[in-house]
Amino acid sequence: MDQYSYIANSDAAYVDQLYQSYRQDPQSVDASWQQFFKGFEFSLTYGETANGTNGKTNGAAPNGNGLTATAKPVDASHAEKEVSVASLIKAYRSRGHLLAKTNPLKPRKDRQPRVDLPDYALSEADLDTVFESGKLLGIGPATLRVIMESLRKVYAGDIGFEYMYIRELEVKNWLRNKIEKEALVFSPTIDEKKRILEKLNEATVFENFLATKYLGQKRFSLEGGEVTIPALDTIISQAADMGVEEVMIGMAHRGRLNVLANILGKSYESIFDGFEGNVPDQVQGDGDVKYHLGYSSLIETKSGKQISVKLAPNPSHLEAVNPVVEGFVRAQADEEYQGDFRKIMPILIHGDAAVAGQGIVYEVTQMAKLAGYQTGGTVHFVINNQIGFTTDFEDARSSIYCSDVAKIVDAPIFHVNGDNPEAVIFCARLAVEFRERFNRDVFIDMVCYRRYGHNESDEPKFTQPTMYNIIDKHANPREIYKDLLIKRGDVDAELATRMDTEFKKQLQDRLDRVKQKEEIPYKPLRLDLDWAELRFSEPADFDQSPETGIPADVLETIGKALVKIPEGFKPIKQIEKLLKDRQTMLTETKMVNWGTAELLAYGSLLIEGKPVRLSGQDVQRGTFSHRHAVLHDSETNQSYSSLDFIQEDQQKFQVYNSLLSEYGVLGFEYGYAMANPHALVIWEAQFGDFSNGAQLIIDQFIAAAESKWGIQNGVTMLLPHGYEGQGPEHSNARPERYLQLYAEYNMIVANITTPANFFHLMRRQLAWPFRKPLAVMSPKSLLRHPKCVSPLEDLTKGSFQEVLGDTYAQPKKVKRVLLCTGKVYYDLLDKQQADQRDDVAIVRLEQLAPLPKKQLDAVLSQYKKAELFWVQEEPENMGYWTYLLRIGMNIPIISRKAAASPATGYPKIHTREQADIVRRAFE
Repeated sequence: MDQYSYIANSDAAYVDQLYQSYRQDPQSVDASWQQFFKGFEFSLTYGETANGTNGKTNGAAPNGNGLTATAKPVDASHAEKEVSVASLIKAYRSRGHLLAKTNPLKPRKDRQPRVDLPDYALSEADLDTVFESGKLLGIGPATLRVIMESLRKVYAGDIGFEYMYIRELEVKNWLRNKIEKEALVFSPTIDEKKRILEKLNEATVFENFLATKYLGQKRFSLEGGEVTIPALDTIISQAADMGVEEVMIGMAHRGRLNVLANILGKSYESIFDGFEGNVPDQVQGDGDVKYHLGYSSLIETKSGKQISVKLAPNPSHLEAVNPVVEGFVRAQADEEYQGDFRKIMPILIHGDAAVAGQGIVYEVTQMAKLAGYQTGGTVHFVINNQIGFTTDFEDARSSIYCSDVAKIVDAPIFHVNGDNPEAVIFCARLAVEFRERFNRDVFIDMVCYRRYGHNESDEPKFTQPTMYNIIDKHANPREIYKDLLIKRGDVDAELATRMDTEFKKQLQDRLDRVKQKEEIPYKPLRLDLDWAELRFSEPADFDQSPETGIPADVLETIGKALVKIPEGFKPIKQIEKLLKDRQTMLTETKMVNWGTAELLAYGSLLIEGKPVRLSGQDVQRGTFSHRHAVLHDSETNQSYSSLDFIQEDQQKFQVYNSLLSEYGVLGFEYGYAMANPHALVIWEAQFGDFSNGAQLIIDQFIAAAESKWGIQNGVTMLLPHGYEGQGPEHSNARPERYLQLYAEYNMIVANITTPANFFHLMRRQLAWPFRKPLAVMSPKSLLRHPKCVSPLEDLTKGSFQEVLGDTYAQPKKVKRVLLCTGKVYYDLLDKQQADQRDDVAIVRLEQLAPLPKKQLDAVLSQYKKAELFWVQEEPENMGYWTYLLRIGMNIPIISRKAAASPATGYPKIHTREQADIVRRAFE
């Protein structure tokens, strides 16, 4: 077919490629193409001149059975035009969305879609010619006029479909068939139309009411995008009808109050109470603004199905809640639904500027198909109001659409006009069907507008005067739909007016109850029944850690699993040595190093039926090759996870090498821990300061969530930290940041020096009757330090030791006490023992926050006459000293000088600085 070079090359090449595939194997192309090529070849060979062509007779022609027949083939120009029409159909499928009338305010920018007749060497003279290509659209042989009308209705109406980039033929064909067969004939029933109007009515009247009663107060109005409410109602109802039992929604502020009231059923009274500024009774912590709060409810759909619907709390940082939602859904799928993702569905509601501009969207989208992070597909709903605060979309992105990130995972995108509720509902249904069938992401980009400024006290005409002149005159979606229904005769005007009046009265009655100070029960967000077994912490809880030792025979059982490999499994030589060393530690020396103690801790939890999930960029072996939780066969690369084979009735060890992301992955793990209080959920940074990239999750969720939202979380962060001469990026995990964020017992900050203490620390995370986030300044060189070992016996008894006293100095002789934390202890210990300084005591603070004051006072009471110094290897303005000053421990410091960079990049200077700290400590 390469002679038809006048056709838009890419489309003709595509048709030619399909034709060649068809000739080799007809089943390799879609059924509609099979029909087309069959008809095309027939007409090419046997076609009659009934359509007015003047083809020449070539006499006998072979048929498919090797026989000959005499016939008049159709002329060559018609054959060429058949290919042209087929190419045109393909072009509409690929680029028709660029013509779709998706903008309710004005005509769209011309994106030059190249779908006009002349682009395909066709003209109006061909409009009444019948083409076999009509079969491709499922309408049979049809005139070009009919074909064009069908294409425009399907692909250039109020919905723009993007899906042709999808690479799996089955997925693409399913979508195409649904779109081309159902989009044209979709018509909701009378009851469904009433439901749409009812939800639109609720959305609209709610916003109008708040605007009237709370003039100028921030509410981040949904006005202009009210169709979000019937769309969400449809998504949730459709999901419930298809067997989904739970939905978790993540969204920012715009429309959130409306979603809380009209989707999750949060009482209007409690929402009004927030506007009144009342503090609810029983509130935990400082609370948050009303449009950041989460909620959970069990709702019944119109068809009588029950479905649990949750809305995650979120900070002001747009899209930050996305990975938290995904992690939550994954945890629920793992635990509640035995890995069946069809039972739980994440919905992310985006703004157009944020979905295009925030990098976290890309990170989370990349997780969609990864074994450790997949959640069976997310329904993304973009409330596209064509503006970001005051920024026009031309300044907000380079891509044509805000939703183009979807294409990296071959997710279809439905762009739809937000003034056409029925079109939005069609997209909502299609999205849920697609998600449930293929367990993958799908995007709805609802193009609408924002009636007011970014918030209700903002003046949008400062920056978008012409746009807001249009909006001022533009009827809201409810009025447009109501008028359409009346015009069609679907509902009468009286019904619409009555719905409006009744709803306003209901709101006024509820507001009156708030004004009369009627007590409104405080309903905190309850994410899972398991959390009901726990309580909030009290200061006394931190005076003594709970017992976390395990019996020796249990340790032995776990130890056997750690040294065993399957028959025929061939690890590399270094791993064989590692396994022998583990065996020696466990059975002969009975002294374990860091990696062994860590795996024993995880194993002990797994056999207690508690999930352990560890993720990060290299966690299976560990960045510093200390963990080797997963072994690989040197010949087949087959993997083997020892901790999965301790005993039969145990939890599986979930250990995943993550994508190269910090923000997204830590958010995901936080969400996972938010769903399951009985799981030990750990994120390990490749180096401690890599957590810089996840600071938003640390600040907004980990440090503040209990105070803001009354929800606990036990997520653990392992942040490799210590000065070994590796330069500024690989030395310092910035402990001062966590200590600055610490207040009101909101998290634990620790720096551990013995494997046994790490063992107990990990177990304590789940032994407490409450949950706290944990940040560990985790070791690098100590992973292999010959003195950093613990007797196996220390794991069988006792608990986490917040303070470790000196075992070398003579208390009566001691003139100086060096208080420290972490790796520098071993540098000081070497000096103490080498110089036999029994007049200097070294005391380790293993837990920095909350400061274990009682334990510390008990240890220091032995040395009442001694000078006390704080020793740290971090520069004076980093590390721990400023925190100690803040909490009233005013003691002199020995450290590196204050610095802009966390560490020197020159090994010789590093060695000199480290030696200087040790020397000064003992002077």
